[in-house]
Amino acid sequence: MRQYIVFVVLGLVVASCGSATAELDVANAPAVNVLAATEVDELLAAPPTGLVVLDVRTPEEVAAGHLPDQRNIDFYDADFAAQLDGLNKDVPYLVYCRSGNRSGTAVQQMRELGFSTIYELEGGVLAWEQAGLTLER
Repeated sequence: MRQYIVFVVLGLVVASCGSATAELDVANAPAVNVLAATEVDELLAAPPTGLVVLDVRTPEEVAAGHLPDQRNIDFYDADFAAQLDGLNKDVPYLVYCRSGNRSGTAVQQMRELGFSTIYELEGGVLAWEQAGLTLER
């Protein structure tokens, strides 16, 4: 019985150490700069060196209108995570989608992959248009 208790306690200690490590990894991940549409407009007017504008919508959505000089990686592609992992993690990224849901998930994945600087358009293209800003077609 005593051996059983020792193994249970040891198992709990090991399990708790593993979750602490996972929390530290997220804590050390880069912060995401969530910006309103007008702030993104200002960012694009004077972009940081190497800024990549990453549109995670479908190609059909992109064809209907997009931010200037964007690069499209479809969130719904089976290899989306692999495509993200293949990007240069040392340049800044502005990530957006239609409403902010897909970009929020993409940004979380980018944080976990170790991207250094990430901006996210709060509310996506819907917020952009609601702010009276135009999309390229």
